Amino acid sequence: MNNQYGYMRVAAAVPRVHIADAHSNAEGALKIMGDAFNEGVEIVVMPELSLVGYTCGDMVLQKKLLSDTEKALAWLMEQTADIPTIGIVGLPVVYADRLYNCAAVIGQGQLWGIVPKSYIPNYGEFSELRWWVSGYSIKDRMIRYAGQECAFGSDLMFDIHGVEFGVEICEDMWVPVPPSSMQAVQGAKLLFNLSASPESVRKHDYLISLIAEQSSRTMAAYVYASSGHGESSSDLVFAGNAVIAELGRVLGVSERFVRNDRMVISDIDVEYITTRRTARNTFYYPEAPEMRVVEIDVDEICHQGDLRRHIEPIYFVPENEEARAAHCKEVFAIQSAGLAQRLEHTSCDTVVMGISGGLDSTLALLAVCDTYDLLGLDRKKIIGVTMPGFGTTDRTYQNALAMVKELGCTLREISIKDACEQHFKDIGLDKSQCSVAYENSQARERTQILMDVANMCGGMVIGTGDMSELALGWATYNGDQMSMYGINSSVPKTLVKYMVEWYANNRAEGALREALLDVVATPVSPELLPPSEGGDIAQKTEDLVGPYELHDFFLYCALRRRYSPAKIAMLAYIAFEDVYSKATILKWLKVFFSRFFSQQFKRSAMPDGPKVGAVGLSPRGDLHMPSDAQVRAWMQEIEELQQELE
Repeated sequence: MNNQYGYMRVAAAVPRVHIADAHSNAEGALKIMGDAFNEGVEIVVMPELSLVGYTCGDMVLQKKLLSDTEKALAWLMEQTADIPTIGIVGLPVVYADRLYNCAAVIGQGQLWGIVPKSYIPNYGEFSELRWWVSGYSIKDRMIRYAGQECAFGSDLMFDIHGVEFGVEICEDMWVPVPPSSMQAVQGAKLLFNLSASPESVRKHDYLISLIAEQSSRTMAAYVYASSGHGESSSDLVFAGNAVIAELGRVLGVSERFVRNDRMVISDIDVEYITTRRTARNTFYYPEAPEMRVVEIDVDEICHQGDLRRHIEPIYFVPENEEARAAHCKEVFAIQSAGLAQRLEHTSCDTVVMGISGGLDSTLALLAVCDTYDLLGLDRKKIIGVTMPGFGTTDRTYQNALAMVKELGCTLREISIKDACEQHFKDIGLDKSQCSVAYENSQARERTQILMDVANMCGGMVIGTGDMSELALGWATYNGDQMSMYGINSSVPKTLVKYMVEWYANNRAEGALREALLDVVATPVSPELLPPSEGGDIAQKTEDLVGPYELHDFFLYCALRRRYSPAKIAMLAYIAFEDVYSKATILKWLKVFFSRFFSQQFKRSAMPDGPKVGAVGLSPRGDLHMPSDAQVRAWMQEIEELQQELE
């Protein structure tokens, strides 16, 4: 991994604990830090009171244990003098004759700071006020510990190589306003939690959701380590949880109830965290307390090897089957709710839409049918118009007829051939050349028919084009680019395919199911050029503009994450390693940016349509982009990458 892409490698570790044996626990921490360093980890966090054991009870009041703990930390720092990995360990610390449950931040022989626990639980199975004093009010203090002078207090944050991080301890995360929230609004992008959270039935799922939620709310990465093997089981059981979450997404979870050390490692996208915060103007808290920032001066760790996180090849479609099904149902629901509101507002009970037998018009038809069912309207008021042209194949034509029939809608067939022939004659177009005008005139003729039919019946034209086509400008201006409501306008092509397939397998049967599955298997095409001699589709969109799975990947990375072309390319190399060569990826990445910039004028005039996901292209919503923005800088970066491959 190369830090030029803005990643930082972190780990949550759960070593075996030996109750009241600080030296043995320091040896365990040393092994963890050594293993972490060998894995290229920059910061590793261990559980609460990891140097003594959370369950050591009244023994933390023993002077012998407190003295041994201080010596053990000094020994650990000495042993890690050549290890630049930052370790965060838990231990008891006496300050001003009071005992605090603390986290010590160490690295390369230095004690960089000690953070006390702010919130001390004293309810249920917890009796922590018996031993610990809250460190909430400890601010701007220094302490001498383990032979070194360092900052001490709840007001501490740390800076390592320009990236700030904060530390909190167990209960601190469970309170209404966690210290990590204050740390985040003051700039901390990495949040570490040392915990000793006992297990109970169904608690684990709640814990994971809480960690994910805190990482989302703070727009940060949250790295959590909780006690496990070795803690006393007199009344409680500790399973050993290591969890890493980033911006609401769980990146790694350890196995529980195991009898050995474990460590979860992930590369955190610090650059993306910064970007998200910058774009969110509500990311602040006026009353947030000022924090002291300790600058950590350790050697940089050069990452080698693969990126330590999973890269999804299709961002818009959940990889988990259950999640994917729920996703499809919700998108259908959003589409239907949006169109229902528009129909009610306009007092319209009739819609007109072109049905080509392709993916987009199929999805639109299914969503419109759901809308009519929602409103209790007769599906016969859905007028599906098939408009055979010069490129229409029998396969798509028959699928169009079957779907309209099986869904109980009204079918109209209006050929565009004669009208286009006359138009070619009128404008002096040689149709044998199959020019752009030859193609686009057909798309505009289809749109004119739909608009006029809608006028005749007092209906509304439903647009069928998807977000991927809008991103690439793969639509005819004032042709299929135009409608009265674009129901698919924020649904990417990769998701369109899965939604139609899901509908076929879960909500359709017989001839309808057969037709839908064949639509999924049909090559994507506008069918504006004559078919092959065998009657098959000759004009395949992905042969011309590139694979939609790549373009959707580029689209998400560029708009949602705002990555540079170089970072997008690096991630695409990983996600599509066994599918496309680096040269192929760069070729289509260049096409994507070129078309995305040059085709903004079409998106600036796009009709209304419901936003369904994290990315949208509406000029009234997500994308305020001038039509004459220059693409030169993006293209230059891609060209430099291409030169490196030569």
